[in-house]
Amino acid sequence: MKRFFHSEIGAAVIWVICALTMAAVISPWVYQGGKWLAAEAAVKELPGFLEWLGAACGRSLTKFDRYFSRSLLFSALVLLPFLFRRIRKLRAGSKDDPAGALRRIPLKIAVSQIVVGCVIAGGLLWSLALVLDAIGAYGPKAGNPGFIKLLPKTLVPAVAAALVEEWLFRGVLLGLWLRYARPAFAVVGISLLFAFLHFLAPPEGSVIANPGNVFSGFELLGKILLHFTDPLFFVTDFLTLLVVGLMLAWARVSTGALWFSIGLHAGWIFAFKNFNLVYQKIPGHPMFPWGVGDSLRSGLVPLAVLGLTALVCHYALKVFSKVNPA
Repeated sequence: MKRFFHSEIGAAVIWVICALTMAAVISPWVYQGGKWLAAEAAVKELPGFLEWLGAACGRSLTKFDRYFSRSLLFSALVLLPFLFRRIRKLRAGSKDDPAGALRRIPLKIAVSQIVVGCVIAGGLLWSLALVLDAIGAYGPKAGNPGFIKLLPKTLVPAVAAALVEEWLFRGVLLGLWLRYARPAFAVVGISLLFAFLHFLAPPEGSVIANPGNVFSGFELLGKILLHFTDPLFFVTDFLTLLVVGLMLAWARVSTGALWFSIGLHAGWIFAFKNFNLVYQKIPGHPMFPWGVGDSLRSGLVPLAVLGLTALVCHYALKVFSKVNPA
């Protein structure tokens, strides 16, 4: 055990535990602050940013898990320098070279990486959607408005989420982590954080009676951690998003840039959003719940499609490495 906590993995485990504890402590206070700001924005004229923030806080007053997730992200960032300092101390004297910062890539290559990544990820995921339609697991929703009308609802979130999350997770956090840890460890660590942050909601039906209570953060944390003990959730949901995170981080390390990762991320979200707006689940199909779940990111079949996507990406990255070698 002592050897474990004197390793890079042990340092990361301590960082996660401390971040979770800090989030549980501060999230009730963050909630109270959001509640106060929402009330102020409803009756007073506030500066533009505070007006927007107050409205956003008001919309989330019934979703305490959102306050917890923001508190966790803040806690992780605050404690990140301590993790890096610990890893740097553990690696003192190591001859391994860090992966380095993001590379500058010619515009033509960057655009091609975005387009290729988007086509690979979105194309294979949408192919899965057509298969699920063909076998009767999902069917078209009534009153479908059509592709053109749905485009703003799918394209904008796809571009925005891909840019923001890739910049934060694979740009800032992974970039910093690569300065102090081996690439494989950094890729796995940031992918676990990426997947975990996407599943911070407690199991469906869970209720936090008094979000403002000083122990409400620990109450929510307990419900979330218990959720991860459910084999169905872990295999069909968490594992799928973990693989997504691993692929995005692997693409960033392989290319030395974010463009291919941005393309993959945008392609997945675009296909995912379109599918949710166009199709609905057909109850009673034998594919549920292990084969496929409530969406295209849930189930063993989507996990297999991700494996195929990784294989295609492997060959695409080989081509890019020849065109623009390090």
